[in-house]
Amino acid sequence: MQYTHEHLEIQKTLKRYIDEHINPHVDEWEAAEIFPAHEVFKGLGNLGLLGLCKPEAHGGMGLDYSYSMLMAETLGHIDCGGVPMAIGVQTDMATPALARFGSEELKREFLAPSIAGDLVGCIGVSEPGAGSDVAGIRSHARKDGDDYVISGQKMWITNSLQADWMCMLVNTGEGPMHKNKSLVIVPMRENGQLRKGIEVAQKIRKIGMHSSDTGLIYFDEVRVPQRNRIGAEGQGFIYQMQQFQEERLWCAASTLQSLTNCIEWTIDWAQQRKLFGATLADQQWVQFKLAELKTEVESLRALTYRACELYVGGQDVLELASMAKLKAGRLNRLVPDTCLQFWGGMGFTLENKVSRMYRDGRLASIGGGADEVMLGILSKIMGIAKKPLPA
Repeated sequence: MQYTHEHLEIQKTLKRYIDEHINPHVDEWEAAEIFPAHEVFKGLGNLGLLGLCKPEAHGGMGLDYSYSMLMAETLGHIDCGGVPMAIGVQTDMATPALARFGSEELKREFLAPSIAGDLVGCIGVSEPGAGSDVAGIRSHARKDGDDYVISGQKMWITNSLQADWMCMLVNTGEGPMHKNKSLVIVPMRENGQLRKGIEVAQKIRKIGMHSSDTGLIYFDEVRVPQRNRIGAEGQGFIYQMQQFQEERLWCAASTLQSLTNCIEWTIDWAQQRKLFGATLADQQWVQFKLAELKTEVESLRALTYRACELYVGGQDVLELASMAKLKAGRLNRLVPDTCLQFWGGMGFTLENKVSRMYRDGRLASIGGGADEVMLGILSKIMGIAKKPLPA
């Protein structure tokens, strides 16, 4: 996969927006443990950046998925992990199934304003007792006339404290666990207030990703029209697995620039830091280790680009996307940890950008499918798993 002139122009636009409207405020948002999603998303929407691959009929640009990869990679210029993740939820996690399988009415009501940046979305899959085990979710919806009445809990939900709507995976039937679920668009607010039956039970404090709001949300007899269901009833698990494929590609691409930055910051520091009559960068161990880390990052880039190229060409890339997600999670732990060691005491300070990456990056091996889930998928594809595992 190669970036064209059009790719690079979009990258320039996004990087300019990051430099002018995001990075100057990151420290403030990190301290507040939230960022103004509506304001930031509206700015991105005005530039056409929230719908690069979405249908032109609903305000998108109708481009192929390589542009989502470009955007994910460019978001790595943001000086924290929380804001890029929140943007990725809007563009590549909450909206793909809606764009692909939603009714025209749903797209007009939720997709178009989300592309414009007027609405903030979130994806409601994980629950207190079902994170990696997606099929084990317990939230349920019973039918009452033309409505679903939804009860349950959703946990670890990015953007949920500010979201206007949730793409919610919920049990809508009593059949087999892979065939009894549907994706339903649940409006979260009415006149700026949480709707009746929806409660933010807890704002979850985390060791990293501080500027990204994360919630435990309760649903108690929340009434939603059945027309808010995305696609066919009982197909939600399949739709969500398809969304995960794009999410995992996005996750891999989103680490490339930030990992590169981490290495470059450390090289600059090592060239300045005096040690035993020389600089830290004069130590061969440091030189070799940083060269090794750069090689690992470029290997991830090659894998991610190849997966994207095949995906754009219409191929199933479950195996490569899972590999890229796994490798990205591992490198998000290895690179900041190794670099932090070279920073010494400075690396152990809160304001240090490498230490922020160390904290933020740890999530990559957990969120969007833990490392163990990726390994389970790969073992199944390779034919070495003793029993089938869900994707």
